[in-house]
Amino acid sequence: MFAYIIRRILAAAVLLLVVSAITFGIFFLLPALAGETTDQLAAQYVGKNPSPEAIAAVKQNLGFDQPLYVQYGRFLKALVSGAEYQFGPDPVSCHVPCFGYSFKNHVEVWPEISSRIPVTFSLAIGASVVWLISGVSTGVISALKPKSIFDRLSMGIALAGVSSPVFFTGALLLFFFHFKWPLFENVEYVNFTDDPFAWAGHLILPWVSLAFLYSALYARLTRAGMLETMSEDYIRTARAKGLVERKVIVRHGLRSALTPIITIFGMDLGLLLGGALITEQVFSLKGIGAYAVAAIGENDLPKVLGVTLVAAFFIVACNLLVDLLYAAVDPRVRLS
Repeated sequence: MFAYIIRRILAAAVLLLVVSAITFGIFFLLPALAGETTDQLAAQYVGKNPSPEAIAAVKQNLGFDQPLYVQYGRFLKALVSGAEYQFGPDPVSCHVPCFGYSFKNHVEVWPEISSRIPVTFSLAIGASVVWLISGVSTGVISALKPKSIFDRLSMGIALAGVSSPVFFTGALLLFFFHFKWPLFENVEYVNFTDDPFAWAGHLILPWVSLAFLYSALYARLTRAGMLETMSEDYIRTARAKGLVERKVIVRHGLRSALTPIITIFGMDLGLLLGGALITEQVFSLKGIGAYAVAAIGENDLPKVLGVTLVAAFFIVACNLLVDLLYAAVDPRVRLS
C-alpha cells in the first residue's frame, strides 16, 4: 500500500511538470511558431498602445530575447522560488508561488487568485456533496427497483437534469426562489468561519443549480453500474451464504459500482475547483472562474496563465486523490 502511494505521488509530480511544460508552450512557444516577434508577444502583456519602454521592460523581465529552454527554466524557478521584475530603480518582487505578474495592473496574480479560492472551494465542495448523496442514492434505489414508478420518474428527472445547462436552472432558481418567492437570501459569499449557517444559506441556490446537472449524470451511472453488478455470480453467492440484503448491496454491490463514479467524480471536482465559470457568472460569485473570465476580457495574459496553472494543479491533485481512493475501494489496485 505504501509503495503504491509513493508511486502515485511521484507520477503526479511528473504529470505536474509535463503540464507546466505544455502550459508554457501554449503561452510562449505557439505564438513564436505562429510568427509573432518578441516585441509583439511582449506587447500583449502590457495592454493597449504600449510604449517602447514598456515593451522593452517586459522583454527583459520575461527573457523573451533568450532561448526557450532558458525562458522555461526561469518560468519554473519563479514558481518555486519567486521572481523579481525591474520597472525602474526599484525591483518588484513576485513572491512564492509566483503564478505570474500582471504588467498591466502591476499586481501579483497568486494573491488575487488565493483570495478567490475559498469562494470556488465552497461552491464546488458543497455542490459535490449534494450531487453525490442525491445522485448515488437515487441510482441505487432505481437499480434495486427497475421499471418501477420511482425508477421511471427518477430517470426522467435525471434526463431533464442532464439536458438543463446551469445558466438556465440557475436563472430559474433565482427568479422563483429569490425574486418571486423570497425564500432564500441573496447569493453572496460569507466566510465559513464567520457564520457557517449564513455561509450555507447564501450558497444553497448555486449548490442546487450545479448539483442538478451532475446528480442526474451520477444517478444514471450508478443505476447502470448497480444493475450490472447485482447480476454477478458473487452477489448470488453472498446471498446464498446468508448475508443480509443491506450488506450485500453496500459491501458487495455498491462497492464495485463505485469505481467509475470515483473516476468521474475526481475529474468533475478538479474542473470545478479550477473555476465554475458559468455558475459564478450567473450568481455573481467572485471566484476563480469569474476571475478567469475578467482576465480573458482584459486580455491580461499573466492572469490567464496563472488561472490555467492553478486549475491544472487542482485537476492533477484530484486525480491523485482518485488513485488513492481506488486502493481503498478495490484492494486489487494495491497490488498493481
